[in-house]
Amino acid sequence: MDKKIRAKKFGIIFAVVIVVAGLLLMYTGNDALVLATEKKEGILTAEQIKLSFENVSGRLVKESVKEAQQVKKGDVLMVLDSTDVDLSIAKLEAQINQMKAQIKSAGGGVNIARSQADTDEQQSFRQIDQQRAAVEAAQANYNNVNLDYERKQQLYEAGAISRSALDAAQTSLQVSAANVDQQKQLLSKLLGGTVDTGDTDSLDLPTIALQRQSAANKMNDVEALNQQLRALEVQLKELKVKKERLTLRAPEDGKIIKILAKEGEMIAPNTPVLLMESSRYYFDIYVSEENIEKYKEGDEIEAVSVAGHKKARGTIRLLTQAPGFADLRMTREKGQADLTSFQMRIYLDPADGIIPGMTMGVKLK
Repeated sequence: MDKKIRAKKFGIIFAVVIVVAGLLLMYTGNDALVLATEKKEGILTAEQIKLSFENVSGRLVKESVKEAQQVKKGDVLMVLDSTDVDLSIAKLEAQINQMKAQIKSAGGGVNIARSQADTDEQQSFRQIDQQRAAVEAAQANYNNVNLDYERKQQLYEAGAISRSALDAAQTSLQVSAANVDQQKQLLSKLLGGTVDTGDTDSLDLPTIALQRQSAANKMNDVEALNQQLRALEVQLKELKVKKERLTLRAPEDGKIIKILAKEGEMIAPNTPVLLMESSRYYFDIYVSEENIEKYKEGDEIEAVSVAGHKKARGTIRLLTQAPGFADLRMTREKGQADLTSFQMRIYLDPADGIIPGMTMGVKLK
């Protein structure tokens, strides 16, 4: 009888323990649904980059990497044949040197023309001074001859000299007057239409002005050559940029995943030739709308790997409504109705032992 009572007591105690444990699980939130809501996990993924030769084409002559090889930013990955570009660069450099020689020659011609104009101006000034002196001398001679003629005219009227002597004096006067006119015409020719102010160095001679204008026009020709030179130099820079693009370099640290082109193949512009895995790691988790208000883009968050429980700091880069398959449907236990899920993308800072493919977990607030 005692055994039956004892067994009955143990049965009642066991049933009570089971009921209490169920109640504790229900009201403390340790059931599977609650745990899944508090902790989220995602597969760590590395961003992949498709590499191609930018706007250039040619035959692939060098393949400097292999699949699964780690590369650093700036490392040479592939090289295209640069023979045609090298020849174009050499030809253009020769044209540039020729153009520079033409500019130097034309500039020298301008300097010579300017110097010649200055020299001719000084020579013209001195000739004007000499001709002005010749005009003054001719005028003085005319004045003397005129005085002599007037005296002889008076003597002739007085009967002191013959008619022939008066005629000779008159002829000398006419010759002297003609000489004055001739010297003035020569001076006018040297002035070239410029008004004679008496100050020779201040004169603006038309012939010299034309010479200087011609020199200025030659300077315009030099400027035109300079513009052509600049255009050639721009073409040279473009060719050098094109040559630089014939060498494909790693844009950042990463790992070569797949080689899509082989040596000897003709490569088209902007056609992917390499697939590279970058060092930017991320994983996605799906958070219900009840939790999303606790986070915003830019927040830092701690992630833990399932394998080895290694910790890493991460940053929330994206919060957006998740596709319909991620929504929580018809889970009305503990009062939950249908909930919309949001996609949270987390980028991790580099950490030892954390590699793509690992499962990373995040404990939500």
